[in-house]
Amino acid sequence: MSSNLLITILGPTATGKTALAAEVAFRLQGEIISADSRQVFRGMDIGTGKDLADYHIHGVDIPYHLIDICNPGEEYNAYRFLNDFIPAYEGILRRGRQPILCGGTGLYIDAVVRAYQLSDAPVDPDFRRSLEPYTDEQLTARLASLVKLHNHTDTETRDRLVRALEIQEFARRHPESYTHLPPMRHKVFGLMLPRQEVIDRIERRLRARIEEGMTDEVQRLLDSGVSPERLMRYGLEYRHVTRHLLGQCTQEELFRDLFTDIRRFAKRQMTWFRRMERNGVEIRWIDGLLPLPDKAAIIASTVTGIQVQELPRLSQNG
Repeated sequence: MSSNLLITILGPTATGKTALAAEVAFRLQGEIISADSRQVFRGMDIGTGKDLADYHIHGVDIPYHLIDICNPGEEYNAYRFLNDFIPAYEGILRRGRQPILCGGTGLYIDAVVRAYQLSDAPVDPDFRRSLEPYTDEQLTARLASLVKLHNHTDTETRDRLVRALEIQEFARRHPESYTHLPPMRHKVFGLMLPRQEVIDRIERRLRARIEEGMTDEVQRLLDSGVSPERLMRYGLEYRHVTRHLLGQCTQEELFRDLFTDIRRFAKRQMTWFRRMERNGVEIRWIDGLLPLPDKAAIIASTVTGIQVQELPRLSQNG
């Protein structure tokens, strides 16, 4: 294997990505970098589905990165993710291990695989005032003239649009502020399951998370000082449970609406991954119904060149 090879395992929610990544890491002496926009937050465990037990496999604790690195309520974005990813990736290589990127946040994965150059920028009140006379359509056109729009989130609201322009104008004047990923080779694998199987898994997992205390977790976050508005911005579980705790929906409505939104989210994830393919990213799709060892063997044999039947289970020691 090339010393700069990054294995990526992606797929929609509830398809078993973490368990597969851990099995592959066990076989190839790897470490996992999480690509999940919410698992970076401490104390947001049940709602984000951290499933940390999946990292303990065959009696071995698989090292993982970019989980529990921020306090809830902080802003986290693709720029911060890339700047956290780079030292994690380089540290794994220095230890002689195999880096494995695993997650379902398409923007974060795409940013690594297609080497986005992103920039952060301080708030500029004068610049923001200069944009006030312009319509959203005019600002969107201006943004599109400065950068290829990787997604629609930058243009969803006026605030996001202004911020995106602020970042691009700053980066134009300060090119040194851009992120610069190290050279990498990529092998990208995706988990594919029948639609009804994904829906069934989403429903089972949602019921389990409610039973495990997801509502209590959100209440603790509110009690710790995280505002309801901030929690609801994290979406999905945190939006709906917060609404329930504020008396804005019943327990039955919470489950019904959240179940619907998670299903829609899984569909959006697949849309993003298909867009990555259209943009030139080669994804090898694996049947998610295969036994875990078989799925791991497909990945390991692909990146090592060793046939599946010949592939040993490598020790994590050494």
